[in-house]
Amino acid sequence: LADNLDAASNLFLGRELVNAFGFVDESKMEAETRKIMARLNPNFRKFNVPVSALSGGQRQSVAIARAVYFNAKILIMDEPTAALGPHETQMVSELIQELKAQGLGIFLIEHDIHNVMKLCDRASVMKNGQLVGTVNVDEVTDEDILSMIILGKKPAKAA
Repeated sequence: LADNLDAASNLFLGRELVNAFGFVDESKMEAETRKIMARLNPNFRKFNVPVSALSGGQRQSVAIARAVYFNAKILIMDEPTAALGPHETQMVSELIQELKAQGLGIFLIEHDIHNVMKLCDRASVMKNGQLVGTVNVDEVTDEDILSMIILGKKPAKAA
């Protein structure tokens, strides 16, 4: 995100909406931003401040809104809750669950085993650059996945 720009300017960065005269239509961009944010994060209210003034969770919402608004079919999220506080982590987790419910594919790169178990349908584990295996999270335990990470072997019950 561009820290000095507000949510709408970040959402449309490089894809600004223009009016019939070719000028940037800031009011339409803000209206569209309000619509998408209402869908993704109904509690978002800071539309007219630079994103540098937003919390980590709110910043993640703006970044995700950009992808969703422009019809992404899959989101790749690399440690989306890293360095966030508990409240913001919960907010981003709820957003991920909502996006899943809306049918958006999410490829989540995550080291927190609890987030993997809570947010993912399947988990793929790598060790030393090699794929250990992919399991359905509802068929394994946290310990099974940790064993895959440490031992580099898929659990027998998931084989």
